[in-house]
Amino acid sequence: MIMPSHGKPVSTVPLASLLGGTRAQLVRVDAATGVRARLVAMGFRPGVEVRVVSRSGRGPFVVAMDTSRIVLGRGMARHILVTPLAEDRPQK
Repeated sequence: MIMPSHGKPVSTVPLASLLGGTRAQLVRVDAATGVRARLVAMGFRPGVEVRVVSRSGRGPFVVAMDTSRIVLGRGMARHILVTPLAEDRPQK
């Protein structure tokens, strides 16, 4: 859980758990050195905004980042921890 400046804790979730169309801010890559280095080289860095373009059952996971679309395996997407952006969180 992280504590933003407004004082309300926001939990992080794996990118793989988000639904299509959800936007989120990347918090960290929680993986072994080799996987982390590969994801960082692809542009997955803390603070980057990503949007889930599509996710198909157990298949690939497509995300948009800046002007790029990146296809990830679900296993890699599980290592990317994000905070869904407020306007994309379900209202209670």
